[in-house]
Amino acid sequence: MTIFKKKPKVELSADKEKKSAAKSSVLAAFALVAMKAVVGFSTGSLGILAEAAHSGLDLVAAAVTFFAVKESSKPADREHRYGHGKVENLSALFETLLLLLTCVWIVYESIHRLASGKVDVEVTFWSFAVMGISIVVDISRSRMLYRVAKKHNSQALEADALHFSTDIWSSAVVIGGLLCVALSNYIPNAGFLHYADAIAALLVAVIVVHVSVQLGMRTVAALLDAAPAGLYAKVLAAASTVPGVINCHRVRIRSSGAHVFIDMHVLMDNSLSLKEAHALSSAVEQVIRGVEPGADVTVHPEPR
Repeated sequence: MTIFKKKPKVELSADKEKKSAAKSSVLAAFALVAMKAVVGFSTGSLGILAEAAHSGLDLVAAAVTFFAVKESSKPADREHRYGHGKVENLSALFETLLLLLTCVWIVYESIHRLASGKVDVEVTFWSFAVMGISIVVDISRSRMLYRVAKKHNSQALEADALHFSTDIWSSAVVIGGLLCVALSNYIPNAGFLHYADAIAALLVAVIVVHVSVQLGMRTVAALLDAAPAGLYAKVLAAASTVPGVINCHRVRIRSSGAHVFIDMHVLMDNSLSLKEAHALSSAVEQVIRGVEPGADVTVHPEPR
């Protein structure tokens, strides 16, 4: 009969911290969408509207992340023997697809404006103010999310942090485009600078595509149970240092959200008693957890 143990208090504290980070991300994204949308429509800036659309999908993604973090914290049950950690990986993949869809719209609108010549943009104080506020918020949120994501190995929060850090660079590009548009009104024969806003929007799309592809590749790798880079060699090296271990083989590593599962067969002397073999297996598990803290390790002892 299988008995599911209650989650330790440390994990409950981790879940609470992750949920708090995800919730603050939702609130920040909502505020940015509202500000950018109002200023973007009032000034006609495609660059700011592109940022508003980007932040709008970030808001959806942040909400999905909050749901994913909440669901992934559920303990293992009879239908989900490895827990619900994959929900975080699915959430990160969903965020990637949303970002790529945003890029399609941004590229279409930018090319349309450049081709038609309809690039009427009104640059005001609020145009720069909203983008400046956006950068400050993005820096604060991305640092907080990265810290929590790294601390608890959360791919969903890492994806959210990646969105906010991407917004920092894209907002800077938009500010550059607005400056060029403003200069075009004062510099003779510099009408070409009026297209800078649409070009800045294209640069935003390029940045977002690059980041999204990288995130998508890592997410797909996790969903396909690819072992974390370099962990296989570290596990073998650590297990081999335990006295009494003759050989390690059939090492299998998979990640599920923030959790890592490691299974391996250990060859040991056949003269060991059951108690001694169990103690040696426990020693191997402890050493591996030193390499990958919090890992769920299962060692199968085999006689030589």
